[in-house]
Amino acid sequence: MAVFVREVMTPVVVSVRPDASLVEAAQLMRAQDIGDVLVAGDGRLIGVLTDRDITLRAVANGADPLTVSAEAVCTPDPVVVGPDDSVAVAVAVMREHAVRRLPVVEDGHAIGMVSLGDLAISENPDSALAEISRAAPEPGAG
Repeated sequence: MAVFVREVMTPVVVSVRPDASLVEAAQLMRAQDIGDVLVAGDGRLIGVLTDRDITLRAVANGADPLTVSAEAVCTPDPVVVGPDDSVAVAVAVMREHAVRRLPVVEDGHAIGMVSLGDLAISENPDSALAEISRAAPEPGAG
């Protein structure tokens, strides 16, 4: 069983510039088969932008996704964890803030992401959530 966030995090950061359009962000999400991207400028984390943010904060309000920036719609100053935080701390932060993913930040720079699925696999590899998290998405699903 993992003790530290660095042991369970995904060490890949997918990010967009603050001035990237929502279309650019959505296309990146589609290409990477992910539901969120980090919004970062000058190497610093500004926010997290989810597919839900794009839908509810922009498109549902009639905003033009070609002209609205990622920074305008993202959740600014997201809660984060550090790579040397314990897995228990990550679980507590997710529970307290009702989030399913946390950027992993070291010295102000995002170095990875840790998801609820990552934690489920680490804590109880035989759980239904761990099994679902390990499953590859079906082609065309989404």
